[in-house]
Amino acid sequence: MRQPVLSLKARALRFLSMREHSRLELKRKLARHAEEGDDIDALLDFLEKNNWLSQERFAESLIHRKASRFGNSRVMAELQSHGVNGEALAELKSGLAESETARAVEVWQRKFGTVAQDAAERSKQMRFLMARGFSSGAVRTALKGAPEDDEF
Repeated sequence: MRQPVLSLKARALRFLSMREHSRLELKRKLARHAEEGDDIDALLDFLEKNNWLSQERFAESLIHRKASRFGNSRVMAELQSHGVNGEALAELKSGLAESETARAVEVWQRKFGTVAQDAAERSKQMRFLMARGFSSGAVRTALKGAPEDDEF
């Protein structure tokens, strides 16, 4: 039996019930199903007005999902690709900058766990962390190894 054709509003709510979406991302997904005369921007305005679609929630959700594995530049690039920019992006960047070194050490610890013994291994570890979007300062700190827990 065929499923009934969903309206754009129903599709939008279904997408939003699965996870947070940016306005740009949701517009792109809905455009595939829009018929002539459908006003996607009006629907997105309605969803934002009723607080079902929120750039702030989307940004927080994306940061929560990605920050534990990627550096600031990679997370910021993904936010920009989803249409988050301006003052909100600057605030998010400053919040992420505080924890970047600790996140780099954690990622390094999970992947390698031991300090490199030669230049080739050190380069490999450095390239891995740089590709993940961590800053050079965070990478240098992470490559020194995790601090010892002898302070107790």
